[in-house]
Amino acid sequence: MDQRLSTDVVDHRNGDYTNIKDAENPQLGMFDKPLPCFGCGIGWFSLLLGFACPLLWYYASILYFRKYYHKDPRERDGLAANTVAAMLCTIAVIITGAVILL
Repeated sequence: MDQRLSTDVVDHRNGDYTNIKDAENPQLGMFDKPLPCFGCGIGWFSLLLGFACPLLWYYASILYFRKYYHKDPRERDGLAANTVAAMLCTIAVIITGAVILL
């Protein structure tokens, strides 16, 4: 059995931990940091606050269409949810405006 310790694994004897790296996937460990906005990400945070200020849905929709999620793929679902919420809000405003004006 090989007694050498690799720098890519945990050395349990000393209690030292290092990043695990994979030759096939160099991005492994890249997204270990928590998401911004209290850990839920910009997308979900904007979705929740968008019920108080719907302009946040449109802001997050712009981030979605500008492919902000390429920086962190964990943001994609929340930003897509904002895009749907912005679309529904727009449709509701158009229907309400049409009913009031006609």
